[in-house]
Amino acid sequence: MERLASFSNDPFDKPPCRGCSSYLTEPYIKCAECGPPPFLLCLQCFTRGFEYKKHQSDHTYEIMTSDFPVLDPNWTAQEEMALLEAVMDCGFGNWQDVANQMCTKSKEECEKHYMKHFINNPLFASTLLNLKQAEEVQNADAAIPFHSADDPPRPTFDSLLSRDMAGYMPARADFVEEFDNYAEWDLRDIDFVEDDSDILHALKIAVVDIYHSRLKERQRRKKIIRDHGLINLRKFQILERRYPKEVQDLYETMRRFARILGPTEHDKFIESHALEFELRREIKRLQEYRAAGITNFCSARTYDHLKKTREEERLKRTMLSEVLQYIQDSSACQQWLSRQADIDAGLSPTVTVASNSGRRSAPPLNLTGLPGTEKLNEKEKELCQMVRLVPGAYLEYKAALVNECNKQGGLRLAQARALIKIDVNKTRKIYDFLIREGYITKA
Repeated sequence: MERLASFSNDPFDKPPCRGCSSYLTEPYIKCAECGPPPFLLCLQCFTRGFEYKKHQSDHTYEIMTSDFPVLDPNWTAQEEMALLEAVMDCGFGNWQDVANQMCTKSKEECEKHYMKHFINNPLFASTLLNLKQAEEVQNADAAIPFHSADDPPRPTFDSLLSRDMAGYMPARADFVEEFDNYAEWDLRDIDFVEDDSDILHALKIAVVDIYHSRLKERQRRKKIIRDHGLINLRKFQILERRYPKEVQDLYETMRRFARILGPTEHDKFIESHALEFELRREIKRLQEYRAAGITNFCSARTYDHLKKTREEERLKRTMLSEVLQYIQDSSACQQWLSRQADIDAGLSPTVTVASNSGRRSAPPLNLTGLPGTEKLNEKEKELCQMVRLVPGAYLEYKAALVNECNKQGGLRLAQARALIKIDVNKTRKIYDFLIREGYITKA
């Protein structure tokens, strides 16, 4: 026989007696040879020699009781647990209420015993310190790019940013809908009882194993989000834009393989391809110098300057032909050239107000050679040509509207007009275009 402490004083927390199905009160008997689940008997059924299935009356047994000292000879284990429960219920320092709940000790005894054995006990202090140090050592290698000190983004439900993050809530480290969100439903009616057949028991174990595999998949997906820095998607996108367009396309294509390589290996892979792209571009430039008969870098600088000048002259020569492609009116063409000249000279262009009769619209803007044109897709180029907006300004306006939409979870036209101080008609066209292409959402 052995004397062991029970886990709770409440009889409703323990399984009922196998003999009479009554609630167990200490002391009671536990068979040392049967189980799991534990085979428990009250003293009355034990004295009668109750037997059931595999359980026999001559099996070894244990007496389950809390009537023995643990920390103090005058305090039983049952009183120790009652003291801890009373402090949790009444709060630390409310010793009179703690004593009233315990009923077996006075206010002074409760305070003295708790302070001596649970607050000022050096054994407990060293144990807690060791546990804390062990936890720090365990988590030392588990580096997570997103630190708890950072303020995680909190996108509104069903906003564009929330959809981009697949409903992930960084502040809770959880998803709005988990992977296989109803996996727990398969376990709600499962109950392991002793009367189960071997096949039924094995089937229940298999269901539990399937559920564990689903939990592992949930954790794997969350780990990918943390390790690859996908919690704050805007920071991830900013880091991605530092590469040339060709490398960005590769980054987008190879993103699906990041879960296999891991964060460090994936970054090394992308960096190596970015370096390869730079080397190929430099080799192509050197080959162009060699084909032109250039043998030193001083001549190469002169060659680059002359090449740039030739490109500018070519653009000026083709400008008039491109304008005439859209406008066959010589006077309108002359007005357009005058405005372009004023813009090149840094002056405010003079606008000639035409009469309502015979009014002509301004020609589309020529984007050839303008900075930022290579960053636009075909639809964005068409928009910039129609609203006569240079690519650099359009990209700034787009970034401002998208960032504000991500912060607010949506954007109204009035907010867009307050953000970018340009012609209201141009703002409306830009706003409608971004809504139509899915860059922003209406509030």
